[in-house]
Amino acid sequence: MNSSERTIISRRSRPAKDPLSKDLIVRTALEILKNQGLSGLSMRKIAKDLDTGPSSLYVYVKNVQELRAYVLDYGLEKVVLSDNQDGHWKDELFDVLESYLMTLYESPGIAELALTTLPIGPNSLAMIEYVLQRLHAGGIHSTSAAWGVDQLFIYATSVAFEQASRKQDGTAMDSLYVSYQSVDARKYPIISSLKEELFSGEQERFRWGLEVILQGMLQMQK
Repeated sequence: MNSSERTIISRRSRPAKDPLSKDLIVRTALEILKNQGLSGLSMRKIAKDLDTGPSSLYVYVKNVQELRAYVLDYGLEKVVLSDNQDGHWKDELFDVLESYLMTLYESPGIAELALTTLPIGPNSLAMIEYVLQRLHAGGIHSTSAAWGVDQLFIYATSVAFEQASRKQDGTAMDSLYVSYQSVDARKYPIISSLKEELFSGEQERFRWGLEVILQGMLQMQK
């Protein structure tokens, strides 16, 4: 048989892997974060999923802390920054913070990551710049804006983490609600009188909290 007519059979038993890159590493890490939480986010597990050695990842990221920052920033890509020129600065401020809240809530692990990781990267910077612009439009400048943006994001992140944790763990509020309904009014009179209000509101409650922080910033300009 002519050698040119031979059928070449590849020894490869599986499809070729995507070439390793920072983007692939970050996307893989995000999937692990969604499925296993922050405790599962390690260089070893990421390398295993990519069928490579941990040392090869360090060509693209310095350490796990830098990787976490990349993963957080990648997750924040879904936050909506409205470019509506006719919008009121406070409405736009609250809308972006609510979009941030929902982004964290809908991506298990991202909320926990946001609590423990410095927000560095183009998506994080664009979001912070957007919030600072709205604060400036509302007359909040300099130190008050710089400190205030931190308070706004801490509040939104903590709310998202609490809600996402309940969702992931399957913790229902029903049992807590029932226990408050049967609380001893003589022993806990104020809790008893506010037992409905303590569980009321969702979006309205979140925006009320933002308003409290914002009004404090306006009253305590530095």
